[in-house]
Amino acid sequence: MSREIRIPGPDHPIEVRRNPNRLRVTAKDGGEVIADTTAALTLSEADYPPVDYLPLADVDQNLLARTDSHTYCPYKGEASYYSLVTAGKEIADAVWVYERPHAAVPEIAGHVAFYPQYVETTVAESEQDRGD
Repeated sequence: MSREIRIPGPDHPIEVRRNPNRLRVTAKDGGEVIADTTAALTLSEADYPPVDYLPLADVDQNLLARTDSHTYCPYKGEASYYSLVTAGKEIADAVWVYERPHAAVPEIAGHVAFYPQYVETTVAESEQDRGD
């Protein structure tokens, strides 16, 4: 099955930039820390809200369980999903990753994003910004 690949442009812009802040992601159902990073990327796409992508290496792997779910975006590629397993509760397909993104967004490879209804992301200045 052939899938259409679209190139971002004026009618559907996509920008990926480094997020200068330290991001901490916690579970809404118990406050367990899922991720903590100073290396997040923020993807802005057309009229959608910006999405933070965090390096998978900065996520607690013990809280993720791979699922068989996949979706497809003609601009970014095929997304794979993880369930979030915290406080004895499993939330299916709460996290997604583009393992081999299209050429328009190569930076997001190896990074995951979280559905905001399941997690809380707090933003703090990075130690570098504070001069520590």
